[in-house]
Amino acid sequence: MNSPMIYELRRPKQTDPNKIYPALFVMHGIGSNEQNMLSLVEGLEEKFFIFSVRGHLTQPPGYAFFTIEGYGKPHRAVFDEGIRKLTSFIDYASEQYPIDPNQLYLLGFSQGAIVSMTLGLTLGNRIKGIIALSGYIPGFVKEEYNIKPVNNLSLFISHGDMDQVLPYEWGQANNEYFKELGADVTFKTYHEGHTVSLRNQQDFMEWIKDSLKK
Repeated sequence: MNSPMIYELRRPKQTDPNKIYPALFVMHGIGSNEQNMLSLVEGLEEKFFIFSVRGHLTQPPGYAFFTIEGYGKPHRAVFDEGIRKLTSFIDYASEQYPIDPNQLYLLGFSQGAIVSMTLGLTLGNRIKGIIALSGYIPGFVKEEYNIKPVNNLSLFISHGDMDQVLPYEWGQANNEYFKELGADVTFKTYHEGHTVSLRNQQDFMEWIKDSLKK
């Protein structure tokens, strides 16, 4: 089976053939690529199979997972296709690599956070944890998608209170929405713009390591 998406893989230097491993799927922001966020998760490859996924659409100087028709409004058909492709990729990775189906994590920044949270809603408790950095949930996802139970899902959601690209209030809305659905949410605010600060990175790394123990 061929991979439905291009990706960069990081994994433990030595793997036990009798063991399965947690998996972390990393999604970049618009105009970026699969190399961009690997430095943020450096060190986790000793515990995880890390799949850093390239968006399937060309968006100079890099790639994207969907296009936008207006502020906070993805093109629906393009967005739907991106979610289908990412879901197929998670299925592909689960079949091709020795990963634990009960320990699937998603991490995304900006556009990557948007698709990560959407996948959390469509895959539900199949996902153990999500790190969503500076994103939002499209209205049509909340209103029209088939949303699965998320009572076993944990999330680390963060947003900068000076974000000039996606308003801080959208981050607050993500927190409230997932909490209403019964998910376990850690919400962090940083005095930053549309970026991932060192403190933010340290906090989510600690969060995911703690989550592995549960």
